[in-house]
Amino acid sequence: MSNIIELSDIHKSFTQGTTRLDILQGVDLNITSGEVVALVGASGAGKSTLLHIMGLLERSDKGDVVMSGIPTRDLSDIKRTKIRRLEIGFVYQFHNLLPEFTALDNVIIPQLIANASKRVAKERAENLLTKMGLQDRMAHRPSELSGGEQQRVAIARGLANRPRLILADEPTGNLDEKTGNGVMNILLELSREEGVSALIATHNTSIADRMDRIVSLKNGTIIS
Repeated sequence: MSNIIELSDIHKSFTQGTTRLDILQGVDLNITSGEVVALVGASGAGKSTLLHIMGLLERSDKGDVVMSGIPTRDLSDIKRTKIRRLEIGFVYQFHNLLPEFTALDNVIIPQLIANASKRVAKERAENLLTKMGLQDRMAHRPSELSGGEQQRVAIARGLANRPRLILADEPTGNLDEKTGNGVMNILLELSREEGVSALIATHNTSIADRMDRIVSLKNGTIIS
């Protein structure tokens, strides 16, 4: 099967005062079409940094990210933003919903930014939120939703533009076990239904075991 994303020799360091922190030290990772991969690792191992680089939110110091066959390291910020908007969906531990807008609006807006028509965006948003079991909560603002409901809206938002890749950073880390398992069930079910590849960072081994493959980030490198 074809690779949706390919990481080759990714390095990333940060400087704190006079101290250099080598976070990623030669990461190689491929994710194929439709594959759901768990990313595990200790706190501080660099999982979030890796996801930011994969999502083209940060540039690596060395190495390249190839997205759908396109090397991205030397692309302009405008071109990287276009790939990110159309090819990649994000789900964070904290939902980051727009508080002044309804659940429906939060799923519509990313589609409008990607130039979808309002009619198509609304239909897609309603369909996703219904699949999330939120058909009666679409007109509610985030403050009127439970934590699990907010995260389900965030998943719908991440899938709204029909991305080829979902990057999820501890998407159940802020939820209790029962709610988190329910949210993860929906994320895995919809990812597979939509044929979307996914890399899901998690510290929950029972969740990781349900995915197609587990990779571990340790000492700055990937261990399969």
